[in-house]
This record gives sequence, C-alpha cells and structure tokens, in this order.
Amino acid sequence: MASPATTTLSSKGQVVIPEEIRDRLGLTPGTRFVVVAEHDVVVFKVVEAPDADEFSGLVARAREVACEEGLVPEDVTRAVRKARRRA
Repeated sequence: MASPATTTLSSKGQVVIPEEIRDRLGLTPGTRFVVVAEHDVVVFKVVEAPDADEFSGLVARAREVACEEGLVPEDVTRAVRKARRRA
C-alpha cells in the first residue's frame, strides 16, 4: 500500500485528490465516484460502467430472473411509475 496523503476540504465542499493517487489510479476529470460515509470514515469508490459484453450479460440475467419470477413488461412499467411518484 502506498503512503497516505493529506488534503483539505474547500469552502465549496470540494476535496482535491492528490496527484500521486490520481496518477496511480488513472483518475481523469469527469471520473465519477460513489461516496459512502460512516462515523469519521469517508470512502470514494470509482463508478465504472460495465463494458458492452458485461452489460448484455447483466440484461440477459435480469430477464431470466424476471421470467422465473413471473414478471411481465406491465409489472416493470407499473414499478417505474410508482418509483417516479416517490421522487
């Protein structure tokens, strides 16, 4: 593991990731993160979109499970409408 680095939270709530870490992880402007906080620990996890083959596999598996559970397209439409009303 590399040695730790320090950074400071700006008045706008921004955190600069030190250059050494950005370079080591290949982080570029626009990289998206999931941020999780628990007590005094904050974790940034890079969000990576699946490649086309992996995404196709995920969709195929979702369809397979939906079919096994007896779901039909109308169930999905109804669930989306319900979720949008909550938002």
